[in-house]
Amino acid sequence: MRNLTWIILATALLASCTWVKTTPEAVQVRILYHNQIEQCTRIGQTTVSVLDSIAFIPRSEQQVSEELETLARNSAAEIHGDSAVAISKVIDGEQVFNIYRCKEK
Repeated sequence: MRNLTWIILATALLASCTWVKTTPEAVQVRILYHNQIEQCTRIGQTTVSVLDSIAFIPRSEQQVSEELETLARNSAAEIHGDSAVAISKVIDGEQVFNIYRCKEK
């Protein structure tokens, strides 16, 4: 019984961890809303995903959302975008973003 308690505790702690980090190139990439992109050019789209549960324990919706935004920012930076806009809801740890270039380079 004691081992089971430790396993549950360890799994719960892992479920709250963040593994996704912003790349140096993505630090300046912004997450915007649809009403903020009128002066922007769409340059691509990305589908990003993270684990939404670990060992059947659901992760925090906020944590999953933050990690998806970080991955979208990283993806935008890879194709020289400076902004990303979510175009879908989070479903099973996956979300779709459009990538834009809004600033003059």
